[in-house]
Amino acid sequence: MEHPPDADVLGEFLISARSLDEYRAIFALTDTELRDRRILDCPGGAASFTAEASELGAYVTAADPIYARPSAELRALALAETDRASAWTRAHRDGYLWDWYDSPDRHHAMRAAAAAGFGTDITTNPHRYIAASLPSLPFADNSFDLVLSSHLLFSYADRLDAEFHVAALLELSRVASGETRLYPLVDNLGRPQDELLNRIRKELRDKGIETSLRATEYEFHHGATSLLVLHAPGGS
Repeated sequence: MEHPPDADVLGEFLISARSLDEYRAIFALTDTELRDRRILDCPGGAASFTAEASELGAYVTAADPIYARPSAELRALALAETDRASAWTRAHRDGYLWDWYDSPDRHHAMRAAAAAGFGTDITTNPHRYIAASLPSLPFADNSFDLVLSSHLLFSYADRLDAEFHVAALLELSRVASGETRLYPLVDNLGRPQDELLNRIRKELRDKGIETSLRATEYEFHHGATSLLVLHAPGGS
């Protein structure tokens, strides 16, 4: 989907490269949750989380439509997208809190390392990466103990409507036997999406899915310190 050139329009959906350390912070992941657990990362983008968490004993599957592309193309794309993300955050640096990363340079270095790790892993372990798009995933019900989703829903509220959000979250919840955790709850300019969030939570509740908000110590966009958590029936 193309968008006009504009300082406040990110353009094409960004293929982000985040590390295990970032995932730990964002999703408040514990060591226990990263051992012997079936985890879905959707959309996985160019994150090195799948590779790194698998080394700790998790059984991670990443799902993203970009995985239909050849691995060599994805390796190059991951690095190019890291540069695009860095340029975006630098151009909008006042909208971010840099404490967790220390500086834009370290932010870029971490993301570049994650992109490189992703490129290596998708080449050597392609079975971990499934080409699939929300809101329809090729997994059976309750396939995963934990589902993680970041920087798609809410982030792109300018082009993904409420109906898509609900359908996507219903699908993520369907394949989860435990929690589904979603972050952030702001758009890509850091604007709160409270009206959208409230509508989604009500519609999910009406369909039998309980939700809660959970604090995270990670904060990059100012004020983005909450996760949306979907609870599987009978779960906590």
